[in-house]
Order: sequence, then C-alpha cells, then structure tokens
Amino acid sequence: MNDIYWTRKAVKQLLRIHSDQQRKIRDAVTLLERMPDVSNVKALAPHACGYRLRVGNYRVLFEWDGAIPVISIQEVKKRDERTY
Repeated sequence: MNDIYWTRKAVKQLLRIHSDQQRKIRDAVTLLERMPDVSNVKALAPHACGYRLRVGNYRVLFEWDGAIPVISIQEVKKRDERTY
C-alpha cells in the first residue's frame, strides 16, 4: 500500500477545478495506493515528473519510486498541447 502526498501547488491547482471534476480526480488518485496495478497511468520519460494519471480531460502528474511506498502528487493540469 502506498501513501499519497499532495504538494501545495497540486492542491491549489485542484481547488481551481469545478467540484464535480475535483471529486473524480480525488477518487482516481486514491486508487494510486495500489500502484503499480492502476489503469490510465503512463511513465513520462523526458518529463520532470515520473508518471501521469489520466482523469478525463485532466492529468495528474506524480512521482513514485517502487522501493519507497510514497506517491507525491506534483501537478493537476487540464490536458492541452502544453501539459507535458
């Protein structure tokens, strides 16, 4: 089981999103506790954050190291051509 930590930046970004989408994002993030057995997760090779979670039109960028059971949510962004 992994622990999930939100950065201050990610929390601010989440709070700017409509409440319906916030709930979907929070529900999807809680599933990250079972990492690596989670769908809609992709490793990002050239990006500072190691992984992304797709939740509708939003992307949750996070770091995870399999040796340490901690997931650090770095950013929550609406998907566009500048997201990655």
